[in-house]
Amino acid sequence: MAIHRRKSTIWLTAAAAAMAVVAGGAAVVAISSSDGAALADGPDKSLFVDITKVKPNVKKPKPENDATTGTFTVDCGRNENAHFNPDNFIAQPGVRNGAQHLHDYVGNLSTNADSNNKSLQAAGTTCKNGDKSAYFWPVVRITDEEPAEAAPPAEQAPPKKDDKAQQDKDKAAKEAAQLECPDVASLLPEDVPDAAQAEIDRELENIEKVTAEAEKRLEQVKAQDRDNIIVGPTREKRAAILNRMMLAFSRQGQQAPDLNPAAACAVKDKAAGEEGLDNGGENAEAAQAEGTEDKKNQNNPEENANNELEGNEGEIQRPAVVDLQFRGSPTGKVVAMPKFLRVLYGDAKAGQNGPKNAKASWTCTGFEDKVLMDKYPICPQGAKVKRVHDFPSCWDGKNIDSANHRDHIVFPDQNGKCKQGFKAVPQLRISLTYNIPLDVQKEGRYLVDSFPEEEHNPLTDHDDFANVMSQKIMNRLVNCVNTGKKCRE
Repeated sequence: MAIHRRKSTIWLTAAAAAMAVVAGGAAVVAISSSDGAALADGPDKSLFVDITKVKPNVKKPKPENDATTGTFTVDCGRNENAHFNPDNFIAQPGVRNGAQHLHDYVGNLSTNADSNNKSLQAAGTTCKNGDKSAYFWPVVRITDEEPAEAAPPAEQAPPKKDDKAQQDKDKAAKEAAQLECPDVASLLPEDVPDAAQAEIDRELENIEKVTAEAEKRLEQVKAQDRDNIIVGPTREKRAAILNRMMLAFSRQGQQAPDLNPAAACAVKDKAAGEEGLDNGGENAEAAQAEGTEDKKNQNNPEENANNELEGNEGEIQRPAVVDLQFRGSPTGKVVAMPKFLRVLYGDAKAGQNGPKNAKASWTCTGFEDKVLMDKYPICPQGAKVKRVHDFPSCWDGKNIDSANHRDHIVFPDQNGKCKQGFKAVPQLRISLTYNIPLDVQKEGRYLVDSFPEEEHNPLTDHDDFANVMSQKIMNRLVNCVNTGKKCRE
């Protein structure tokens, strides 16, 4: 069904690059396998379809009277800093190179197999507004075949970076004691009075500052002294801040939410037998996604110096446009996502697991009413290849993760409504637009990275998100969406 190759040596040296034939945005060279044999077979054109011959198939839920129409768009770049790795700390926590395919990352700068709440919070970000969330998806490559015509030089993806030091640092952070505190923004009502917004934002900032200071001091305190020196005083400081927040509602004549349960934090320390909060966070430590369980116990080779892996070879195509947009609900207002919420879109193992979690992702600009699940699109002249990933947006109101990394946040029904016991949160839509030359599309030579056994099946397209926004940014996001504004940061 896809391209089968023997191990090929397509690493582009400086000398080879000078002799490469360049086509439509990607440098390509003629390749042979390491043993001198030709590639086993060519592109599977049955995986590609002319988008103009596809009937419109996108059905949008009918907005109800109280639908939320605002949007909040975050600018986190296009991975210009070349943050790639074959890890997935959400679906395969702790398994280095477990994905066996390369991910594009924007947002959080430290993301790797050993990422955890503490390491994510401590890292920098590519997002202009300071959002430290992790956004990542499998790269798209152009396979190496001799093109018919030369084209302008391509934007070259930089070579692999050595991130072992960061991985070791994050693994150590995972093993160290951590202070876990309840999320506050997700406890706020859907309607925060405009006159109270500034005060609420200020207090959200204060509560994060108090929590960060306590987390930093935790490292210097003996286990037996934590309750008296860290947990107790932090609870009192948070309680005072939360009380001021509740008063801010009352002063506006609005029923104040009960924020008192968010005052008490808990220590998570495996060595001392302390389990932290009861919020599903333990699943972020070791629970493996369906179909990937065997990857934990095998040797998974890392990417080579040019970011290639066995079966995932060719020139990486950096998206021309990366659009990260949070949207409302067609059935009403949304509440905040909790900090450190993990969310999966699609299924990287859909060929093995079946299509139950697969999603239609593939389309072309100008043809977004036609979205393909198991085919790659061939776009007409002037249109560009596009992936659209609409994440699940119904949260169970408690957990930041679950054993299968899916049950805690699910998709709404066909009418856009969340099932009983679940709350609507802002829906993340990630749209990725690529400059794939038309001849490459027609020849079937662009493919998404995948597990080797999935053979680049377009059905396996997927995306991952971990919310590491500050409470203040998340509150701003919810306000923007619920009041119908169009915000960009």
